[in-house]
Amino acid sequence: MHQRLTILFILFFTSVYHYNSYAQNKRPNILVILSDDHTQQTISAYGSKLMSTPSIDRIAKEGAILGNTFVTNSICAPSRAVLLTGKYSHLNGLKDNSAERRFDGNQQQLQKLLGNRGYETAWIGKWHLQSLPQGFDYWTILPDQGNYFQPDFINMKNDTIRHEGYVTNLISDFSLAWLGERDSSKPFFLVIGEKATHRNWMPDIKDLGAFDNVNFPLPENFFDKYDNRRAALEQDMTIDNTMTVGADLKIRANYDKPNMFGRMHQNEKKAYREYYDRVAGEYDKVKNNPKELVKWKYQRYMKDYLSTARSLDRNIGRILRYLDSTGLAENTIVVYTSDQGFYMGEHGWFDKRFMYEESLRTPFMIKYPGWIKPGTRLNDMVVNIDFAPTLLDMASVPVPADIQGKSFAKQLTGSHSTEVWRKSMYYHYYEYPEPHKVAPHFGVRTMRYKLIRFYGPINEWELYDLKSDKSEMNNLYGKHGYDKQTEELKKELKKLAKEFKDEEVVKILADLEGKKNK
Repeated sequence: MHQRLTILFILFFTSVYHYNSYAQNKRPNILVILSDDHTQQTISAYGSKLMSTPSIDRIAKEGAILGNTFVTNSICAPSRAVLLTGKYSHLNGLKDNSAERRFDGNQQQLQKLLGNRGYETAWIGKWHLQSLPQGFDYWTILPDQGNYFQPDFINMKNDTIRHEGYVTNLISDFSLAWLGERDSSKPFFLVIGEKATHRNWMPDIKDLGAFDNVNFPLPENFFDKYDNRRAALEQDMTIDNTMTVGADLKIRANYDKPNMFGRMHQNEKKAYREYYDRVAGEYDKVKNNPKELVKWKYQRYMKDYLSTARSLDRNIGRILRYLDSTGLAENTIVVYTSDQGFYMGEHGWFDKRFMYEESLRTPFMIKYPGWIKPGTRLNDMVVNIDFAPTLLDMASVPVPADIQGKSFAKQLTGSHSTEVWRKSMYYHYYEYPEPHKVAPHFGVRTMRYKLIRFYGPINEWELYDLKSDKSEMNNLYGKHGYDKQTEELKKELKKLAKEFKDEEVVKILADLEGKKNK
């Protein structure tokens, strides 16, 4: 009996050893698809009726979709820096998109941590961090924002080379080529940085007119008057006044200038001219009627944006089919997300920046067969500082203590406790005055309330009850009956600013408190 137990004991630990060895050898590949300005309102997995996004939806269907994912600073380059570092802008050093501010590539980053544990790493596509990538085994990136047609790419020799084709197709081509040529003995970490759906929304030729038969309903607050919201009133990002008819909506654009249109081949220019010349006839009918003109501009904006998103979804389908055909899908974590949300006419706007819901939220879906149950929906509050530690956790790589986010890997599997893991999130936006005159601000959001403090050119508070006012039209700050809630939110804001080491905000709040007590 004793001998039999000894044999079983040995067999058990031998099997555990072999399992752990197998698990180590089968560490998951990680593929992150990071789009630009692609917002939840235009993704059918999030309930959008504006268009169908079957490839993006497939990731959610085969894995998990997150219902409450937020960004720390709703602007392009800073969000990429947050993905790489798991830290807020004031610590990773990239607060805005200005050319003068460059990302410090010497600091600790996600790809370096994975590379140190045997991962082969790559970034392909839009980078937009002003400095060149560090810590990747391979990269090829668009200079700055990049171009939709015949885009330049910077290679690892720092050579800038122009490539023939449409940018979304090329990014997929380069990504698929790297996947086919990589060292297959190693797990991989690949970020596919998409340019779409960034302004000025230039569709692929095959997608021109894809939504011409659709008349999109105006958002309920499209004609927002910005009552009791000075920062919203003084911004410069309206469809009415800021969006241009020529460069943005392509009406009678100059195709011969050496700009985004000048890169197009003659056949592409011909297709664009023929299409947008027809559209120009619609413009001529409404151009002298201000109210009809802004409604027309909204329709054109939606059509161009969504047509650009079509190629994005189509190319994501290409990537997913490649993973299927090569057998990589079985052991690959696939993430789809964007650098932030975007306004699709809400408040009369396009662009992002504000702490209001449309730009604060970002899409996030993730699949990993055998680990995440298909059809999972996670409604816990997640912030983009959490992306890096979650991927490290799933790859069995230790998460450094100085990373400010935390892993939600257990939430994805349902193995976490029922206790709410994050009750609030912290936000801080900096860039002013250009390009859109959105005043700097910081704030706190809970599952029900949002408190925002604008500072610098505008010094005002805003308070919203997201349960009764989902569109954030009614600023409740200072109104009767909200004193207790306001004080609780201010305490939470102060706590988070200290927790995340945002000394600028800690000082602003201390000064405000000092003035109040005088």
